[in-house]
Amino acid sequence: MYQIVKKQSLNPTVTKMEIAAPFVAKKALPGQFIILRVDEEGERIPLTIADYDRERGTVTIIFQIVGAGTQMLNAKNEGDCIPDFVGPLGKPTHTEGLKKVCVVGGGVGCAIALPVAKALHAQGAEVTSIIGFRNQDLVILEEEFKACSTDFHIMTDDGSYGRQGNVCVPLKELLEKGERFDEVITIGPLIMMKFVCATTKEYGVKTIASMNPIMIDGTGMCGGCRLTVGGEMKFACVDGPEFDGHLIDFDEAMSRSRAYVDFETRERETNCNLFKKEVQ
Repeated sequence: MYQIVKKQSLNPTVTKMEIAAPFVAKKALPGQFIILRVDEEGERIPLTIADYDRERGTVTIIFQIVGAGTQMLNAKNEGDCIPDFVGPLGKPTHTEGLKKVCVVGGGVGCAIALPVAKALHAQGAEVTSIIGFRNQDLVILEEEFKACSTDFHIMTDDGSYGRQGNVCVPLKELLEKGERFDEVITIGPLIMMKFVCATTKEYGVKTIASMNPIMIDGTGMCGGCRLTVGGEMKFACVDGPEFDGHLIDFDEAMSRSRAYVDFETRERETNCNLFKKEVQ
């Protein structure tokens, strides 16, 4: 069993948890992920590792409360345990040799982008961070990004905080001014990453996108996380989760991500009704 050491609400829909998992913490690297189950009969939930502490033997995860599984996870409190916490899985982010990088995060994807930005900063790279949210209430990890960034930009769709607009606005401005990055690394909603990659392609800047498709076993056997990259089939769990953003078929990925929307909605509503009955 894996104990929840710390729990923190980052905003109304996003929760941060620190889990006691010493063997995972010992091997974890930025960009990798874990798969957990809230109970013995629960679904397998893949979550990118947001941070780790090898000395304390803990792994930090940040998740958005969107479905029945994450609702059940969020109902857990400090001191509670979960039965399964498997990892680290996937390939870590390649940072070696990078000296000037732009990290672009959107929404809860910022939780995945932060450890990458921190790792780059720790190795002496110049880091430009651009993070975006729908509105001020959903902003997370602002101070943490500022601490590891040479240049920092925050955007909101409605202009309630930072600058109004999406993350492509400052990215395009920087590129038009002649900024040249070794890489742009983008992590967030598929539609955001699609347009970030379209923007950087225009300027010939190598861009890496972190993909989080439907996933079941995390070992490449089920095929649920398949993507088309450069005309070839890839599996996010073992070949990724990071790929050359200019080669990803984002339209196919977005279509597949919507395959279980109706099912997830029904499960979430059922789970909400169960919680209401328990409270009553």
